[in-house]
Amino acid sequence: MVTALSDVHAIVEQRCRDADLMYTKGRRELIEILVRAERPVTIPELLELRPKLTQSSMYRNMADLESVGVVQKVVGADERTRFEPAEELIGHHHHRICEVCGEVADFELSASVERDLDQALSDALVGSGFSIRSHRLDVVGRCRACR
Repeated sequence: MVTALSDVHAIVEQRCRDADLMYTKGRRELIEILVRAERPVTIPELLELRPKLTQSSMYRNMADLESVGVVQKVVGADERTRFEPAEELIGHHHHRICEVCGEVADFELSASVERDLDQALSDALVGSGFSIRSHRLDVVGRCRACR
């Protein structure tokens, strides 16, 4: 897991360069916003934080950053697409999703629970021929405000 913002920028810049994309000031600002948000955010939320960028530019930038593997999409129960830095940049985590308001928040499991989860998934897929590389877990329910 990369923690320092300067390390995140170095990785993103290299990925953009490898894909013949410029790591522009605007993309750099978007990465900083996503890292600091500490949760997946929607395009409208990003636009509030970066009002100089048009919605179409925001979508284009997010698509470019996703195409080079530094941003990933997270869809909440409200079907709104949210964006966050790729797991390799911010670490392995899971999401809790409120089925009422659509809030998406990150949470982490202990190393022992992660091992147990990996084993349970491997056991469930025995005989399927499927090779597990990683997993994502979304827990759907109601947040404190919506209970």
